[in-house]
Amino acid sequence: MNQTPPNDLRNLLAELDDMGTEQLRRLWRTRLGEPPAVRSPDILRRSLAQQLQERAFGTDRALERQLSQMAARVRPGRRPTTPSATYRRGSVLTKVWQGEHHRVEVLEAGFLWNGEHHASLSSIARKITGVRWNGPRFFGLREGQG
Repeated sequence: MNQTPPNDLRNLLAELDDMGTEQLRRLWRTRLGEPPAVRSPDILRRSLAQQLQERAFGTDRALERQLSQMAARVRPGRRPTTPSATYRRGSVLTKVWQGEHHRVEVLEAGFLWNGEHHASLSSIARKITGVRWNGPRFFGLREGQG
């Protein structure tokens, strides 16, 4: 499926970046029918671009089937895991553990806790609790929060 999009589609896809949510919804209605109930203009933009390209080129059903089969072999009968979280520099994570408040600042590379630099949240959670923890889980950023 290595096709080059026609100029009109290429131009339309480039114009999507400059469109606001209402413009994107209008374009979706014109081209595809009722748009999804999505608030994020970024998600709406990406979905619209995908739908327009699928209409122009179709989808590769054999590839979709192959990917589904591979995923089933890797984790049969289990839900897919969520991608690892990324944190914005300057964000602050807080946790109260056994009555003590802990504050962790997200740095460009790592985390700052009690004036010490740490490579991972897990190392901080281990220092706080004395036992091994999944750091994002300990700070309430994943399922089964700590």
